[in-house]
Amino acid sequence: MTRPSRALIAVVVLALVGAGGAALLVWWAGGSVGPVVVREACTADVDGRTTTVSPEQAAHAATIAAVAEERGLPARAVTIALATAYQESDLRNLDHGDRDSLGLFQQRPSQGWGTPEQIQDPAYAVGRFYDTLVQIPDYRELDITVAAQQVQRSAYPEAYADHEADARVLASALSGNSPAALTCSIRAASYEAQAEEPDGLTARARAVRDELDATFSGLEVSGYQAGGIDSGHVSGSAHYDGRALDVFFRPHDDPELNRSGWVVAHWLVANADRLGVATVIYDAQIWTARRSAQGWRPYAHPSGNTSDPTLQHLDHVHVDVARGS
Repeated sequence: MTRPSRALIAVVVLALVGAGGAALLVWWAGGSVGPVVVREACTADVDGRTTTVSPEQAAHAATIAAVAEERGLPARAVTIALATAYQESDLRNLDHGDRDSLGLFQQRPSQGWGTPEQIQDPAYAVGRFYDTLVQIPDYRELDITVAAQQVQRSAYPEAYADHEADARVLASALSGNSPAALTCSIRAASYEAQAEEPDGLTARARAVRDELDATFSGLEVSGYQAGGIDSGHVSGSAHYDGRALDVFFRPHDDPELNRSGWVVAHWLVANADRLGVATVIYDAQIWTARRSAQGWRPYAHPSGNTSDPTLQHLDHVHVDVARGS
């Protein structure tokens, strides 16, 4: 066999890696071969149907679900909102559109949806969509197309139905009704090392805490303390250097609290690329950025204890951020 030249020769392997669905680049350079993830993707798999979106789209979809969670809205509302955002912006926060349309839902400042700055804030845009949706009598029983059209007044109302199946899958996962159903395959990134600060957190971990607080009200967030934590966790725990948080949902055997826990766990995975999240553990399942192409995996505590709900992370979502170097 002729040795390949030192010039880069790339072949995209059309295959999926684990649940993450990431394409691989197989390359030759100077006679060496190595796999490199070239496509970041998030997948939701529910009842045998898989929907794939980019991390950017997944983050916006998670915002749509999180705002519904905050308002106590059902998964049906999330499905309607997702189908609408798919059609209007392909789940992207656009800074342009027809006439003065902007954002996820292509809302128009001239039509009273808010200022351009407000509409470009995804949480605001989602909230305004739901403000109108909940005013529609029996919106839960309406066809997706009918409900979306009554909010949007689109010139192409039938187009919303094109996205109903994908919206249902994402809504089921991101609303917590389908545990461990959303995963993201992301590239390994380089992060600056950060020291634990006086409040017991690194800047990266604090940013995650602050976003959780801004996104979800009333969360019980712990796992850190002023001056730092130096006991109570396994050796080498990210809690000891201020990189970890725990979000509790007790009692762990309450189905509704378990569902809410999965809303947060999936939100963290959907935003992992942006926030530098390294690990999410919940409900005896683990997702890590380092092995993200493998999706959610069964989790077993290093102690071997399988009966303690806290050690198995049945009553809390653990999240830690990248150490950096």
